[in-house]
Amino acid sequence: MMPAVQTPPGQPRVSTARMTEQSLAEWLARLEALHPREIELGLERVAAVARRLQLLPVSVPVVTVAGTNGKGSVVGALEALLTHKGIRTGVYTSPHLLRFNERIRIGGCEADDAGIVSALQAIDVARGDISLTYFEFATLAGLLLFQREAVDVVVLEVGLGGRLDAVNIVDPNVAVITSIALDHQDWLGDSLDAIAREKAGILRPDIPAVIACSEVPAGLAEAVTASGASAYWLGEAFGVEPAMQEWDGWVSGTEGTRRRLPVSQNPALLAQNLYAALQVLECLGYPVSDVEAQAILPALQVPGRRQAMIVGGVELVLDVAHNPAAVARLVEFLQQRPCGQKTIAVFSAMADKDIPSMLQLMRGEVDGWFLADQPGNARAATAAGIAAQLRAAGEGMISVSRNLRQALARARSVAAAGDRLLVFGSFHTVAAAMSWLAREREKA
Repeated sequence: MMPAVQTPPGQPRVSTARMTEQSLAEWLARLEALHPREIELGLERVAAVARRLQLLPVSVPVVTVAGTNGKGSVVGALEALLTHKGIRTGVYTSPHLLRFNERIRIGGCEADDAGIVSALQAIDVARGDISLTYFEFATLAGLLLFQREAVDVVVLEVGLGGRLDAVNIVDPNVAVITSIALDHQDWLGDSLDAIAREKAGILRPDIPAVIACSEVPAGLAEAVTASGASAYWLGEAFGVEPAMQEWDGWVSGTEGTRRRLPVSQNPALLAQNLYAALQVLECLGYPVSDVEAQAILPALQVPGRRQAMIVGGVELVLDVAHNPAAVARLVEFLQQRPCGQKTIAVFSAMADKDIPSMLQLMRGEVDGWFLADQPGNARAATAAGIAAQLRAAGEGMISVSRNLRQALARARSVAAAGDRLLVFGSFHTVAAAMSWLAREREKA
């Protein structure tokens, strides 16, 4: 029997009458303070509340997506393709950039405040004395809203790892594992094999497992085999080859037959992730035609993933890349579209990330660095510390700011038409840039 976890002292339960009056912002502030730990991996508590709410099993097809990098691209492609087909889709992702509502999307639209508040209220009542983290509340809110809105397909993005992540209370009909790289070692292990085994925890016997990993750690291959899932491997069941201005790709039907599916290239997203989404839909029984793929995938943009735009004559590139593998993909993207003038970077990252490796990968790509502290974020590395690493590596043009807003303003002030302004290093960094951009557009 699961021990009851009491609401922490100083955080009394709010009466039902009062809860209905709270805004979403008030609710989120309360959730941040409600659980003593930001992250607490494990399924027992959140599964118990899900059962009380009668959320399990989910009655419609479910796709669960895990991996180190590329999850957002797979989820974005699935959502866009299913919506284009007229299939009502419930999508749960994390973290958000600007609004919590981004985490829960129904039919291609963000859930509204009222719906989310109503779901959080129901969860708070159902949990009794069981303590839930912010992420667990959010996951249950997504599942509850998908049930209420009677979606046709549910797509769940794993937040951290896989095996013990809250979304893993749901048994998927199709599972996806994207690239495996070193990240979150404190939680997932310090080797690719260990991390891969955690990601593979979303697999189930006899379900399709779409493995979109170009370099497969031995631990992943072993875990896929041990799971009993029906594996669809990148390069075998599905894959892609570059051919001039298009990808010459293919997917496999459930009976094993291959089908060519060429698509014009999308420079912002990796082909292997887009074709993983196409393979998922093949497995679900929603095959995508040549015409549908061509209509959606070449122009698909996932916010904060190698997102490029022109602002006042300056190319602005936003990327949430926060580990060496993701930064390597960002470098490839930049090299494919060289900047004729200078590239200015705004950078801030979490202290537990491999910052030296990320900076090393960027050598020769950046002409000036604008670094920022993140006041109030205890996980963030200091700008002074990052600056010291850059100086030790021989970088000369370095600016240190007390916050991201200041760093962005300073970087923009020295950027001329034809320059590139690159913002990367964390979700927090890109979110600040998006907020700054929105203010700049309001002024225009």
